[in-house]
Amino acid sequence: MDKLTRADLLSLETYAAQRAGFRARVLAHKKQRTVHVGGHLTLVFEDRLSIQYQVQEMLRIERIFEPEGIQDELDAYNPLVPDGRNLKATLLIEYDDAEERRRELVRLRGIEHAVALTVQGHAPSVAIADEDMERSNEAKTAAVHFLRFELDDAMITAWQAGGPVTLASTLAAMPVQATLTPEQRCALAADFTAGQ
Repeated sequence: MDKLTRADLLSLETYAAQRAGFRARVLAHKKQRTVHVGGHLTLVFEDRLSIQYQVQEMLRIERIFEPEGIQDELDAYNPLVPDGRNLKATLLIEYDDAEERRRELVRLRGIEHAVALTVQGHAPSVAIADEDMERSNEAKTAAVHFLRFELDDAMITAWQAGGPVTLASTLAAMPVQATLTPEQRCALAADFTAGQ
């Protein structure tokens, strides 16, 4: 999947005029790319469109229009675009109550290194977490992490053939699992063909 360049972005003025429609399109697109694992873990699988939206929103919020500032945002977000042999996801640890969230982030320390994606018949692909910077410390994990799942040719072939795919937390403090729906598998399979 090609990385974003400045030519892919709308000017602040054009984006403001098109934002409502673009946002609605991206939210609908992300719906099939979102997987809930248990009651408190959500993985949003990123792609070129979702990252374009993130960059456009950052430029709008920060009112960035200088070429250097735009490039800084592209450099920060482009690593989240999959390259055709992997999947990239934002992991959200979600608790509505702030006090419960604080306690759980202590209890779930290290969970970002204990998320596995399994295509039936193949070894799990354990997430590579937070490559840009460490988000956890000795006391607790962060509520947001960025994950990369590497897949080999056999796994991609099995995925594209319709093999079941599961996501799981293997952390003893939260052993939960979810099987991707056919719609989710199909949506994420586009990330493999885009890189070939």
